[in-house]
Amino acid sequence: MQAGLEGVVVAETRLSEVDGERGRLVIAGGDVESLAGAISFEAVCARLWAPYAKGALPPSLQAALGEARVRAFGLLERAGDALEARDAMDALRAAAAHVPAHPGDELDTFVLLTGALAVFTGAWARRGRGLPPVRPDPSLSHAADLLRMVTGEPQPGRTAGLEAYLVTVSDHGLNASTFAARVIASTGSDAVSAVVGAIGALKGPLHGGAPGPVLDMLDAIGAPARAAAWLESELRAGRRIMGMGHRIYRVRDPRAAVLERALERLEQGGLKTERLALARAVERAADELLRQRYPDRPLRANVEFYTAVLLDAVGLERSLFSAAFACGRVAGWMGHVAEQRATGRLIRPASRYVGPMPG
Repeated sequence: MQAGLEGVVVAETRLSEVDGERGRLVIAGGDVESLAGAISFEAVCARLWAPYAKGALPPSLQAALGEARVRAFGLLERAGDALEARDAMDALRAAAAHVPAHPGDELDTFVLLTGALAVFTGAWARRGRGLPPVRPDPSLSHAADLLRMVTGEPQPGRTAGLEAYLVTVSDHGLNASTFAARVIASTGSDAVSAVVGAIGALKGPLHGGAPGPVLDMLDAIGAPARAAAWLESELRAGRRIMGMGHRIYRVRDPRAAVLERALERLEQGGLKTERLALARAVERAADELLRQRYPDRPLRANVEFYTAVLLDAVGLERSLFSAAFACGRVAGWMGHVAEQRATGRLIRPASRYVGPMPG
């Protein structure tokens, strides 16, 4: 028996491939390094949905997602007190449950759910600041409108950074939230239920809940010169170094490199962030210390390390980081729901009973 199902293959997929030994991520036939910064989030949705979605994709997925955001904005009233939750992921999970499922047109549900998560994320961010939600602008790209709905105004100089992030996290093998979505889909349940379950899995700190603490760590260190001493103190106290190590990757997470380059492009465009230099110094110090302390355990930077710096640079508060993750990963969730419908069967693993037997 493999604890945590590690190494157990439960599905064949055309959606993404994670090569932990070589540090390679392929999303729908393209290396993540070649996709992020080169194609739109709408384009990656098309790549992930096209192989299995029933019915042709809309002629313009950007227009369809724009219209879906407008429809989702109309759902805010029926969401009741969902967006009053103190945690963004609690709010997102509760609000997503109010999205109507259309079993006869599941592709429409995919588009509506993707639009809805962006609208709900923006509305929750605004509510937390005592402000009304911003009505979507269907003429904008999905990334641009998400950032506008969160911050309250267009952010043309920052949109490319968020776009690269959404593409980068759109799919990543059979991670916990994607597996949860596939299990739910395998029962014949609807896509809305699959997304609600996936959000619940993504909320966990061992999955999508760690980028905020990375930023807390960088704030605590404060300056590159303090990195080694601060990290040594954390390790002596038996605490983890946030953003370092991954369940699958034995080398540096390729997504960390992609997001680091996205930050470089923002800086080249005139958006300066002091945290990029700090993050690089902390990563170098952490690499060295962890290599000395755990020579047989490769603990390199993962996606969350530079996610924290990038999302902060584009104007998102750390309380929104996991919700932003969901806004990108929903593309993969929907692809896996469609794939499970087309190729899978009820997912029903066995367990081994180790409790007492009746006398």
